[in-house]
Amino acid sequence: MSQPALPPPFAVGLGYDVHQLVRDRRLVLGGVEIKNDLGLLGHSDADVLIHAIADALLGAAGLNDIGQHFPNNDPSWKDADSRQLLRIVVKNLREAGWRIGNVDATVIAQAPRVAPHVPLMRERLGADMEIGPERVNIKATTNERMGFIGRMEGIGAFATALIYKG
Repeated sequence: MSQPALPPPFAVGLGYDVHQLVRDRRLVLGGVEIKNDLGLLGHSDADVLIHAIADALLGAAGLNDIGQHFPNNDPSWKDADSRQLLRIVVKNLREAGWRIGNVDATVIAQAPRVAPHVPLMRERLGADMEIGPERVNIKATTNERMGFIGRMEGIGAFATALIYKG
């Protein structure tokens, strides 16, 4: 009789988030405040990049999603700094025996230009995830003026994460 296969020592997760752009809100992406006339609407600081990364990490570990951990009807998370949420996610992963291999993410925004802010985003997110910035890749693209992102009504982000037992 054969032994059951052991689970692989690694896992991959995918995260996605989108928030509406509105007046009178700060625009925070990847833990960096970007000067802009519009900011993202949300219960927390609405950092779509960090939310997508957190979902990718949680999904890879089988730990549900960001909404389960930080529900938007819980007043304790009102206007929360998403970097703090990410640090909690990383702590939960570590407690479950996981380490982060790398993260690859894409921000989709018609405006503002994200590329000039990527080095600081990588530095901050690498620190928050306890990995080097060289293991955090962030790309930015537009939506070619199509859809709600193209009309500058919102910003979205996708992220993938590789985690391993360690």
